[in-house]
Amino acid sequence: MPKPKDSLRQLAGSKGGHISWGRTENRTQRTAPARAALEQRFLDEADGDPKRAANIRAAFYADLALKSAKARARKNAS
Repeated sequence: MPKPKDSLRQLAGSKGGHISWGRTENRTQRTAPARAALEQRFLDEADGDPKRAANIRAAFYADLALKSAKARARKNAS
């Protein structure tokens, strides 16, 4: 159970996030640098080979899906 102080901080952060995204006119433009950096990370890991980078990207997202499935299974088991 989170501490009350943590819950308040989480609510305040959530509110701030909603305000920030509500004021964002072009969401795609705002997230473009992060998407470019992630793509560059995959290319760097693949030494610039786009085909290998595609496999590394697929493995990255497969790992996220696996972690998500495990978290849902743990939550449903409790």
